[in-house]
Amino acid sequence: MTPITVFRNKKVAVFGLGKSGLATCAALTAGGAKVVAWDDKPNKIAEAQDAGVPTGDFREANWQEIAALILAPGVPLTHPAPHWSVTLAQRNETEIIGDIELFCRERRARSPRSPFAAITGTNGKSTTTALLAHIIAKCGRDVAVGGNLGTPILSLSPPSQSRTHVIECSSFQIDLAPTLDPLVGVLLNISPDHIDRHGNLRNYAAIKERLISGVCLNGTAVVGVDDELTASVAERAEREGTKVVRISVRRKLERDGIYLDGESLVEMERGQKRNSLSLAGIGSLRGRHNAQNAACAYASARALGLSEEEIAFAMRSFPGLHHRMEQVGQKGSVLFINDSKATNADSTERALESFHDIFWIAGGRAKEGGIESLVPHFSRVRKAYLIGEAAQDFAGTISGKIPFEVVKTLDRAVEAAARDAEAARLIEAYVLLSPACASYDQYPNFEVRGDEFRDLVLRLPGVGKP
Repeated sequence: MTPITVFRNKKVAVFGLGKSGLATCAALTAGGAKVVAWDDKPNKIAEAQDAGVPTGDFREANWQEIAALILAPGVPLTHPAPHWSVTLAQRNETEIIGDIELFCRERRARSPRSPFAAITGTNGKSTTTALLAHIIAKCGRDVAVGGNLGTPILSLSPPSQSRTHVIECSSFQIDLAPTLDPLVGVLLNISPDHIDRHGNLRNYAAIKERLISGVCLNGTAVVGVDDELTASVAERAEREGTKVVRISVRRKLERDGIYLDGESLVEMERGQKRNSLSLAGIGSLRGRHNAQNAACAYASARALGLSEEEIAFAMRSFPGLHHRMEQVGQKGSVLFINDSKATNADSTERALESFHDIFWIAGGRAKEGGIESLVPHFSRVRKAYLIGEAAQDFAGTISGKIPFEVVKTLDRAVEAAARDAEAARLIEAYVLLSPACASYDQYPNFEVRGDEFRDLVLRLPGVGKP
């Protein structure tokens, strides 16, 4: 835990009592703050009370006594409308922040030079965060990893000169962190996502950019420049005097940065090739999108003082993430891939680019735009198996382009895809769960969906671990 001392002896309101909210309450209390917490769900209030957290309805509170509202990232700040707790805080001119902001303030008070890498992007941020943390740990350094990746930031050990924090940041979290100031800031890419929570793409992109514009003095910004929005972010950061390392997996770079050449990452410095790192044979980093993740992790590790040799050695043992192009089973030439974390078309595009002869399971609760953007990659798909609410809409996009079945449920999809993949007798075939959809129509989250896929695959006759 990181005790938050910057609100010692002050009253702080915490709204949202999920995992991060309860961790925030504990950290504030440990640091000497007077906490009052609330949630819209009675069961969450009861859980907090059982944990000894003081609770009270904010609508009955004296807001003149409250120094700050700490908002859980899942609670609307601006769109589609501010949550009622936000409106109360704004009416009383009370600042509204989140747990990432609390960490940043405590870091500046406790250990302002402690290593801190913050990572964001529409896609790839979890893999990049996990890979960078893996590299640092393999090099024998103390590393604390979390944030949007899973472990709440305030549940991690406190910042110190000997400990590196590697934190995944969502747009929701950045929006609640006005003084976010990492030593290394990473922005992988920007494409439309969470528009319902930010109003439009411009607002969403501006929030992502805050992570880069906040990079501390003498820090490093690592920015993917393969889309126009992020390329502009890199230019602005450089004009402001920030050291920028550009990353491209689509073109050669002439300026400082890293680009992909075949299966190798090429590091450029002052217009000259400085180093080359091969990704060949690293199954957990398959595909161009993972090359971008690897390049960003490499650049971040270099900025944190690790050598090329240390990084290259550590990368080869990276196991990958659960639910992100995870190899969960194999039967003969058929490999089963769990990409349940692909909850939008951009993320699924990265999976489709990485395989061939695909028996593709897709569907769930669709995001804006559906799967129209994936049509150029349909040549890699042998057949699609459509599940969930989006099945009929996806069928309309796919019809006439590739064979498909509307199977509705994941168990039927796995059975049908496994049957067809085996019957095709290909040298290599891939049964790929990459839904391009949220899971909420049939599952509480993408992890539960991915776990069920893994279980269904491993129960198939003759399937073993890959």
